[in-house]
Amino acid sequence: MRTNIDLDDVLVEEAMRLSKATTKKEVVHQALKEFVANKRRKDLRDLRGKISFAPDYDYKTLRESA
Repeated sequence: MRTNIDLDDVLVEEAMRLSKATTKKEVVHQALKEFVANKRRKDLRDLRGKISFAPDYDYKTLRESA
């Protein structure tokens, strides 16, 4: 989709530097992909009570072995 938008030049330059993108189009596409992925991610608080762990699950033991 072709569109014209007014972008903050300083913000675009910083985004390009941080992302190693070489064009404005590339940095906007990357930003949109990250935005969509972030919004699709479930909030862990929404999963409360919906996950059942194995009876022998011991998170403390797993932490010690790492």
